[in-house]
Amino acid sequence: MTQIADRLTKVHCQIAAAAKAAQRQSQAIRLLAVSKTRQADELRQAWACGQQEFGENYLQEALDKIEALKDLNIGWHFIGPIQSNKTRPIAESFDWVHSVDRFKIAQRLNDQRPGEMPPLNICLQVNISEEASKSGVLPADLPTLAAKVAALKNIRLRGLMAIPASSDDPEQQRKPFAQMNNLLKSLQQQLPDQPLDTLSMGMSGDMDAAILEGATIVRIGTALFGPRDYSSHNQT
Repeated sequence: MTQIADRLTKVHCQIAAAAKAAQRQSQAIRLLAVSKTRQADELRQAWACGQQEFGENYLQEALDKIEALKDLNIGWHFIGPIQSNKTRPIAESFDWVHSVDRFKIAQRLNDQRPGEMPPLNICLQVNISEEASKSGVLPADLPTLAAKVAALKNIRLRGLMAIPASSDDPEQQRKPFAQMNNLLKSLQQQLPDQPLDTLSMGMSGDMDAAILEGATIVRIGTALFGPRDYSSHNQT
């Protein structure tokens, strides 16, 4: 408990310092704990320390944790790649999805969202560095996709997500995040009736740069939980 509590405090202090440097309120930046490969008891410890939102990449692992922690008021975010045959349990079990990059997936999530649940909050994943190895809609194709997604009734288009090309240079880190901010502002003008208030960007190694460029959700795993061990992990 103490180790997770100490790490959580350090991350919040880092967020506050970056927000101050950006002349922003730290309360405008939400910490999403990336909990893939972590055990349910680790999430329970983090929740006891005040962390209420968790991001999962692997569906079956996430569903097991959602069941194990159903006694807690947790906001669940799906942040991994989405296969068409896995949209139903995502639509039924999560509050947010950050990794929508094509209309087919958005439409399936919309159609499979249970009617008694509130609309599913989604972010469109943008391949901001235009890397062939990464998922995401290309910036040039974003306005068309956003317009089609915005017309769906059971999901709520909240903003954009990105995982830029890795860099250790803070100035280089800031450039794609600034591009993301500009893309969101353009969408806000294009779709004024949508609650486009979210930029999900920045991880343990580049969250300062992301916050300087307007991130509203930072996705932090290693800095909270320590290094991951994938050796015995089933990534499904």
